[in-house]
Amino acid sequence: MSRYILGVTGASGAIYATRTAMHLKRLGHEVSLVVTAPGCDVVKFEGQQALFDYADRTFDVDDFFAECASGSADYAGMAVVPCSMGTLGRIAAGTSDNLLVRSADVCLKERRPLVIVPREMPYNLIHIENMERVTRAGAVVVPASPQFYSRPASIEELVDTVVAKVLKHLGAASAEDCAEIVKPWNSSASQKLPADGGSQNALGGPIC
Repeated sequence: MSRYILGVTGASGAIYATRTAMHLKRLGHEVSLVVTAPGCDVVKFEGQQALFDYADRTFDVDDFFAECASGSADYAGMAVVPCSMGTLGRIAAGTSDNLLVRSADVCLKERRPLVIVPREMPYNLIHIENMERVTRAGAVVVPASPQFYSRPASIEELVDTVVAKVLKHLGAASAEDCAEIVKPWNSSASQKLPADGGSQNALGGPIC
């Protein structure tokens, strides 16, 4: 299959990275992992050390001799999951001051898929302008904003509603593959209310 770079930063939401890596491996792809120092701290703090089990290789964030620092390496694309606002700003500015940011810059210059998943709220104007800048450069911004209409029954299912979008825009998963991860919306679904008449969602909370 294909090789993908997965960048992980210090933004909260390491489970998004773990689930992305897991599904990439399940689909037969190779995963090259680049994690910033704060990213490593957050992965450990949030109990997501399993992330490293899904990586075929893990590159040091300061290793500019790693193959993903060069456009000649045959990577199919990159996802930055989750992406801190600091890393977003550096990608938008093209600083290439570490391997993660350099790898993202390579994907942009080589016109390869780059998916950025910010996990922050609310956004200030600098964040919004940086998202606009990377979008104009060719990246796809997929905020970590899960959907609920598929009625996820667990945190993992909720996270996967975002991960499926990431995989789709990376080109790593077909529509059929994504449908196996998250059931797609169809018109008949709107006619099937839960037994309580729609007063609660799948996690037991009220529907406002």
